[in-house]
Amino acid sequence: MDDGVLLCRGDDRALHANASALALLPEGEDPESLQALLDLVPSEARRAARATGRWSGELGLEDGRILQLRIYHHHAPGDDGYALILFHDISEGHARQQELQRRHAQLRQTLIRLAGTQEQLVQSEKMASIGQLAAGVAHEINNPIGYVHSNLGSLQEYLHSLFALIEVYERALRAPDPKALLPEIDDMRARCDIDFITSDLPQLMSESREGIERVTQIVRSLKDFSYSGRDDSWKLADLHHGLDSTINIIWNELKYKVTLDKHYGKLPLVQCLPSELNQVFMNILLNAGHAIEEKGRISVATGLAGEEVWIEIADTGSGIPESILQNIFDPFFTTKPVGSGTGLGLSISYGIVKKHNGRIEVDSKPGEGSRFRITLPVRQPVRDAQVP
Repeated sequence: MDDGVLLCRGDDRALHANASALALLPEGEDPESLQALLDLVPSEARRAARATGRWSGELGLEDGRILQLRIYHHHAPGDDGYALILFHDISEGHARQQELQRRHAQLRQTLIRLAGTQEQLVQSEKMASIGQLAAGVAHEINNPIGYVHSNLGSLQEYLHSLFALIEVYERALRAPDPKALLPEIDDMRARCDIDFITSDLPQLMSESREGIERVTQIVRSLKDFSYSGRDDSWKLADLHHGLDSTINIIWNELKYKVTLDKHYGKLPLVQCLPSELNQVFMNILLNAGHAIEEKGRISVATGLAGEEVWIEIADTGSGIPESILQNIFDPFFTTKPVGSGTGLGLSISYGIVKKHNGRIEVDSKPGEGSRFRITLPVRQPVRDAQVP
């Protein structure tokens, strides 16, 4: 037998061992020593076998081999009975199991590193997109800041004129005959054009407030969009807010040649990673804008279908040839000139949508435009996301 066999009396007197069992003796031991072979078996294992009739377990030898032990004890009437001990070498299987565990641990670490790399790639692509939009964002901020600055200059002049008029009124109030200063007051009002100032001030203040609110809105949208997903968590979010924030950031890229139509349906709060979905919206909206050469229209629509929401972005641009339609989600695939794009935008968008257990579909005809439809579950499976 390949397995070692040792037969003993119940009082631990070894009677017989086969060659496979004797081969287990450590180097230097008498190769015929049955007692030395029996001593390899833990005494507590032999006691357990006498008590219950059988025992099994593993035994490690000094040379690194792993043995599986089985002890069967038979009680004969009137004596201590007999014990049959079987030695089965499982070193190879044990080594394979350890190797599998080691490789499993390596694969797990690799998966963790890949997840981290993917997260960094998503964030890098997001920041690269913002970098490309930086000039447009700066222009969107500079415009309102410019007329706020101009309005403040006008306000300074208005205040100077009003303070001068107030000074004349104060002198009139202190004079023995206030009516004597009425000609001077009328002259001051005419020279300062007080009637125009009183009508222009509310509009000036309203424009300035709108400008500041516009800048605040752009900065808030930019902050929301560029926020790293490292500490981001699954949360219930308003997708319309994300769409509007994204449009605010890229509007300078679109407004000169695009008419934007919004057809928002009534959506529930959706469990998602808002920052990542905003990147999907931006990638598709920018591509739609780039597909329109001179003048065109982009439509953004949303709706609810059962337990899913959908977001549809359609354009009247040049469309996508059928020959490359199946490749648009491949990493690094791009039809733009060298230096104009990384070819990662749609690939990352596809990955983000899949991460949300959703799907992204495209319908396009050359010369007629393209339509991207994103479908997402309202709630994520419990195993994928948890809402606090």
